[in-house]
This record gives sequence, structure tokens and C-alpha cells, in this order.
Amino acid sequence: MTTLGFCDLGVRYGGTEAVRGFNDLLHAGEWLCLIGPNGAGKSSVLRAAAGLVRYSGSVAVDQVEIPAASPRWRSRRIAYVPQSPVMPADMRVGEYVLLGRNPWVGHFSRESAADRAAVRGVIEALELGALAGRRVGDLSGGERQRMVVARALAQEAPVLLLDEPTSALDVGHQQHALELVDRLRRERGLTVVSAMHDLTLAGLYADRLVLMHQGVRVAAGTASEVLVPEVLAEFYGASVRVHTDPDGTVVVVPVRPRSGTVPG
Repeated sequence: MTTLGFCDLGVRYGGTEAVRGFNDLLHAGEWLCLIGPNGAGKSSVLRAAAGLVRYSGSVAVDQVEIPAASPRWRSRRIAYVPQSPVMPADMRVGEYVLLGRNPWVGHFSRESAADRAAVRGVIEALELGALAGRRVGDLSGGERQRMVVARALAQEAPVLLLDEPTSALDVGHQQHALELVDRLRRERGLTVVSAMHDLTLAGLYADRLVLMHQGVRVAAGTASEVLVPEVLAEFYGASVRVHTDPDGTVVVVPVRPRSGTVPG
């Protein structure tokens, strides 16, 4: 059972402190969503967990510190979907998704039938079958985003990091992608950390939310505990109405401020 732990995490870019004193512990099958305005530090937390930036404090998978692990060890345990991934324009979609199996392919070996079956499964689940033979450079932004999510899921790592995974998707494909992640984390016990701007989707899929502001946790808990108008007004400078459905779903709706007033 995989755990992901953050202890007093700090991230700096030159003289700018992006994250300060971030702490959390996630267990297998748990989904944590980081929310907050632009520049709050959400992506920096994910990049630290992916081993892509220098940091202070600790980030550990099953109590093994990320920087101390080899890249191959890390890639077998952590799959990361960045906001702006590198995508070779001439590569075919199926080939790109197959790259997700690289951590499991031995040196001087080729992908096995099981590797290819795993790739076919996620391609089908994300409705990419018709695109598998197309060049990456010919895809729309939404199609590319689904392809990147598919590559991460094909990796079959127990920890999945998602940085704005649905920002370029229409509402239907948003639901397909998030439902697939949710199903896999329940079936396989995936530990999921995402950063999302859509507060309603964040509350709908994540077990817990952490609201960040200027690199610091300022609120944490369930959607009903964090997504309240006063908190969102204070840290987003936004006027919103929050509605809770009978099933507990929390819906955040922007509202126009009263005439003559400006949010925040």
C-alpha cells in the first residue's frame, strides 16, 4: 500500500519562495486536490513530488525520499502529467502513449504483449482509438491533453500527479478522464494528487482539498469545509454562490458583484 508524504516542503526559485512549510500524508486510494489562485504554489508542490525541482524538507514514497531514488525507481512509482509536456510533433499517438511503459521495459528489450495491452486499454478508455495512428502535431489541444493523461495512466505507477489535467478538455472529455482516474484509483489503490482551477470538479472527485495562497496552506478539508463563499472571496477575490446538492455535491457558481463593487 503506497503512501506519499510531504514534510515541511519548501520550494524556491531564485529569491522567490513558491512553497513554504507544506505538510500532508496521503494513503493508497486517496485523492488530494490542490486549489488556489494563480501563483499559489500548487504546481511547485507537484513538481517537487515528481523530483523535478530542488526543495527543502521531505517528499517520500513509502518513506523513501524522492531525490535519493534512481529515476527508474521514481518513474515506476510516480506518474506525472504536467501543464505543458514535451510532445514530439512527428510521433504517432500510439507511440507516445507507449512511452508510458518505458519504466517497465528492460534495457535492450522491447515492449511486451502486456505492455501493449495496457496501452490499448487506456487509449480505448480515453476515446483515443481513432487517433492512435495520427501525428501528435496534428492534434487539437484537447486531444493532446487526453493523450498525455493516457501516457501517465499507461505507466501504471501507484502515485499519479495531475497538473490541470482537464484545462483544455470539453465537458464530456473532462468527465471521461476524471472518471477513469477515479475508477483506477479505487480499483488499483492509486494515490492521486491534482492541481485544478475548476472548484466544482475538484470537490466532486477529490477526497480532500487543500487551498493554497502565496505558497502556504490556508485551508484544508472536504469540499463542504473548504468551498465556502467567505473563504473563496478572501483568497480568490471572487464573488461566488455555493450550492450543496442532496447527494453532497458542492457546486461553486460565480455571481456578478453588486453594481459599483469589485471583488476582493
